[in-house]
This record gives sequence, C-alpha cells and structure tokens, in this order.
Amino acid sequence: MVIGIAGRGLSSGNFGTRPNSKLAPESLRHIHPLGKSPLIQDGEQIIAESGAICEYLLAKFDAHGSYQIAPDHADYWAYRQWLHYAEGSLMPLLVMTLIFRKIDATPKPFFAKPIAQKLTDGVRQSFLNPQIKLHLDYVEQQLNGKTWLVGDKITAADVMMSFPLQAASSRAPTADYPNIAAYVARIAAEPHYQQAENKLGKLTIL
Repeated sequence: MVIGIAGRGLSSGNFGTRPNSKLAPESLRHIHPLGKSPLIQDGEQIIAESGAICEYLLAKFDAHGSYQIAPDHADYWAYRQWLHYAEGSLMPLLVMTLIFRKIDATPKPFFAKPIAQKLTDGVRQSFLNPQIKLHLDYVEQQLNGKTWLVGDKITAADVMMSFPLQAASSRAPTADYPNIAAYVARIAAEPHYQQAENKLGKLTIL
C-alpha cells in the first residue's frame, strides 16, 4: 500500500511538498490525476479524500470495530458527524487562514500593500476570525468532561479531528481552550500516534 500525505507536514513514502508551496508534489499525479494529498493506493484501489481514506482503512483493517462506533449504538450518529465535521467544517476555515497568511507574506508593490492588507484584514475581522471562534467554542464545549469526542474510547472521529485541532490550537490561546489543549495532548500521548510519529517524523504545523 502506498500512502501519500503532503502539505500537512507528514509524508509516508516521503512525497514532501512542491518547492515554495504547500501543495502536494507533481509526482502524486502519477497516482491520481488531481495530484492531491492525502491519498492512498492499495493495489488498484486509489482514494484521495481524507474521510473516504479513513473509512476505507476502517473497513479493511478494523474488522473488530476497535476504532468505530456500532450503528446500533446511541452515539453512532455523533461519531459520524465528527468524521465529516473535521474536513467539511473546521478544516476549510484553517486552510483559509493559511492562504491569507501567504497573501500577507507575498511580495507586493509598495502601493498595493495597504490595499491588500485592508482586504485581508476585513475578511478576517468580518468572517474568518468570528467563524473560527464559533467552531472552536463549539468543540471546546463538546469536549467538556470528556476524554474523547464520542464514548469512552478513541475512535476514527478522534483521528479525523486530531490534525484540525492540532493546527488550530497551535495558534489559539491555550487558556481560552483548555479542553482542546488537553485533548490534543492526549492525542499526542497515544501509543499509536507516537508509533506513527517515530516512523514518519514529528508533525509540522504549516
């Protein structure tokens, strides 16, 4: 099985990223026409969406449901919500913050800098920052009194939510989100997380 994870600070197969960009390398186009990351190739099966990748790995390698919630369990739909919330709601906001930081850092003619800054600051203040706060407040509340997002064990929902919350908490004041900070620390302390980190290298937040 080939697993390509680029643009998120991790790589298996050491795909890395394109120089001077946060994009997946062109070499991934030989595996998938969009050349996007993450993706997996398992024989002739190629999957390029994080949620689908997670569900594929669960279906193939988690026959006993160790990282899943059973469909007849009361928490099943909460589990499914978190699986999709990570990439569907939280990650797009974090990607936007990354894009806006790149816009700010891009060299510009002196006369264009104040215009560009005014535009990016306006979007941040009117939309991006309030939305990020809304979502982090929501997750913080949902984690109150809990070890994991759903039930009493780590699940694929926590796997999906780990990177967005690691990325968000790297810039959000820890004092404002103590539940998220503690949750991220628990993720990092998980033996399987540490095993992956030892193999792939430490996570780098872009």
